[in-house]
Amino acid sequence: MITDTITTADGTCPVTLATPEGDGPWPGVVLYPDAAGRRPVMEQMAQQLADDGYAVLVPDVYYRSGDWAPFDINTAFGDPAERDRLMSMMGSVTPDRMASDAQAFFDYLESRPEVRGTTFGTTGYCMGGRTSLVVAGRVPDRVAAAMSFHGGGLATDDPGSPHLLADQMQAAVYVAGAENDKSFTPESATLLDEALTAAGVEHTIEFYPAGHGFAVADHGDVYDPAAAERHWTAMRKFFGATLG
Repeated sequence: MITDTITTADGTCPVTLATPEGDGPWPGVVLYPDAAGRRPVMEQMAQQLADDGYAVLVPDVYYRSGDWAPFDINTAFGDPAERDRLMSMMGSVTPDRMASDAQAFFDYLESRPEVRGTTFGTTGYCMGGRTSLVVAGRVPDRVAAAMSFHGGGLATDDPGSPHLLADQMQAAVYVAGAENDKSFTPESATLLDEALTAAGVEHTIEFYPAGHGFAVADHGDVYDPAAAERHWTAMRKFFGATLG
């Protein structure tokens, strides 16, 4: 696991880069964390994906907040002060910033000897799942494959909703929603599917019989080992087919 920093338009972003054993080079993937941000569980997940043959970058998407204190995702929303802090930091990661940062992340991956190619994969969880699709629409020439797991706000009436970017996307798209998740409903899935279909985007949208947060091990009782394993299987298949 390599620890590094990337210079962006707004400052310096701490990152980790996970790679398999060996010399490579390998296809590059950016893994966007959930609302709790970059932390050991996300780096462990990056290494698990890397072991399947990828160079996986995990950025600190909250780097503009400085040296921020870690969140406990299981209690943060129940503590008013922590909830306000978390919501403020989440709100700071705007679509414009997602796109600007992604350009820097992709440039970094392209410069690394461990990474091959000029187009990349993106994946993410919760807010990171939304970021993955926003980046696919806002930086389309750099994204070959975009995945979203229990992502929220993927198809809404918000002007920044990812589904409105469908006609810009060049990536194949895979979305796994949670059946028990108000942030991505069957109605949202239909709207997203219609937008991607109309734009001619190769895509899969499916629901896992689990709750929001099913794939991330530090999400307490919401973590679902069976759904998590299904998500790893889907990721291996999808990236294997699209990134080679």
